[in-house]
Amino acid sequence: MLKVGLTGGIGAGKSEVSRLLVGHGGILIDADRIAREVVAPGTPGLTAVVEAFGPEVLAADGSLDRPKLGSIVFADPERLAVLNSIVHPLVGARSRELEQAAADDAVVIHDVPLLAENGLAALYDLVVVVDAAPETQLDRLTRLRGMTEQDARARMAAQATREKRLEIADIVIDNDVPLDALRERVAQVWADLVRRARQAAPS
Repeated sequence: MLKVGLTGGIGAGKSEVSRLLVGHGGILIDADRIAREVVAPGTPGLTAVVEAFGPEVLAADGSLDRPKLGSIVFADPERLAVLNSIVHPLVGARSRELEQAAADDAVVIHDVPLLAENGLAALYDLVVVVDAAPETQLDRLTRLRGMTEQDARARMAAQATREKRLEIADIVIDNDVPLDALRERVAQVWADLVRRARQAAPS
């Protein structure tokens, strides 16, 4: 099995690359999606969050009110640390379950937005960084996601620098290119990943 950490700045096109890799046969473990699953209604994770932050973080339907919780934790590093201490172990455990279910020669893609920020590169056999120029990121965030330029710049500034991401990259996928060129580059990367996975698999 080859464990790949996939990351990239907001608006760099990481979601498109992960979709293409899954199309080639990659097994995707999406940290953001799992983080939502582990605090879904009826889960021990949601119970723990409510115990820590109070019933006001619940929406009327009993689900987690994410904007409300966000307004609490992002203004207070200590409260954010409490939330992370609940959610991160649950995400880690679920990620390991999904990983253990994969075949010996599988390419397992961990989609981790904050891989560089949280110093997680050592957890993976190699790191793939989807890279785009800041002007490209800004254009995509304002044009495609409808963000104001101020919001987009703030989101970008809150992440690791482009240089910091590139420092941890074993493979870089340039996404300042047309979609056809991106597809071609991802196909090349996939062939490389499959070769590495076969070498790593027990004989």
